[in-house]
Amino acid sequence: MAVNIIKIGGNVINDEVKLKAFLASFAALSGDKILVHGGGKVATKIAKDLGVETEMVEGRRITNAEMRDVVTMVYGGLINKKIVASLQSLNCNAIGLTGADAGVIRAHKRPVKTIDYGYVGDIDSVNAVFISSLLSQEITPVFAPLSFDKDFGILNTNADTQASAIATALSGVHEVNLIYCFEKKGVLLDAEDDDSVIPVLKPKLYEEYKASGVIYDGMIPKLDNAFDAVHKGVKKVIICEANELLSAVERGETGTQILM
Repeated sequence: MAVNIIKIGGNVINDEVKLKAFLASFAALSGDKILVHGGGKVATKIAKDLGVETEMVEGRRITNAEMRDVVTMVYGGLINKKIVASLQSLNCNAIGLTGADAGVIRAHKRPVKTIDYGYVGDIDSVNAVFISSLLSQEITPVFAPLSFDKDFGILNTNADTQASAIATALSGVHEVNLIYCFEKKGVLLDAEDDDSVIPVLKPKLYEEYKASGVIYDGMIPKLDNAFDAVHKGVKKVIICEANELLSAVERGETGTQILM
């Protein structure tokens, strides 16, 4: 049975009712599984409460020293431990991790080119052996989007990218599915029609949809990451709505499957 690596985004994390429903579905998912979570909107709110200014460039957070403290507290502490506690109450034996724990996700501080992103990490390696050892003990890892650099310490890391890196690393020792859960039912033919889900997307069709403008803007980097993961050994990537996790993963009834 494949290991399912699920990434859940901020729109669900911000909503206690939606998060509770999602975690119940995640806990009910059969077999080995890993959760990677975001939480940027929560971090922005708490930063404001603490008087720390949020600066974004092209949708990416600038992480100065103060903001790094905020995201470490929010991602690695508040959000991560709330999720872990909820999963424990659902009889899912979870453990919360950042990249610093056991040095499981090593990264380097993003070099300054035109923009200085501050303490932001680009991933170098993932310790698949350590993660596999947890799965073999029936422990479910829950990763906060934080990586580790021996010179700079904790680094803020994009959760989509982190999920892809974990999936790619584990694909060397397991059959792996990568699932991105977000607010839409999948990749859509018409952004205004939630029921226009593309059930299967392969490279040739993806290029045609990009060229014709059917797929554009924010979906392109997400799908580029998805195809990169499949190219590197991940069995398939599923993009689905958070509340349809079980039907998308276990029954293949909903969402978009990304295949080679």
